[in-house]
Amino acid sequence: MTDQTSPEAIENKRTAWHSRRGMLELDVLLLPFAEQAFPDLSREDKDRYLALLDCEDPDLFTWFMEHQIPDDPEMAKIVAMVQEHARQR
Repeated sequence: MTDQTSPEAIENKRTAWHSRRGMLELDVLLLPFAEQAFPDLSREDKDRYLALLDCEDPDLFTWFMEHQIPDDPEMAKIVAMVQEHARQR
């Protein structure tokens, strides 16, 4: 059983909360990723995901609907990871 007050557990809960965007198209991608995949990511990928959450919703929508790829290769990597997680569900 994981200690719910550990720094990792708190980070996971906070990340899941910040993954709620209020736009259904984003919520169905980001929330499951945050709850299911985020806890097992490397520190580098966690940092990429946290940076992704700082992006504006219109940009996220454009990237996740595959209308455009992020210019930043690090951002493109985490977008692809979220999309792949959604495809595997």
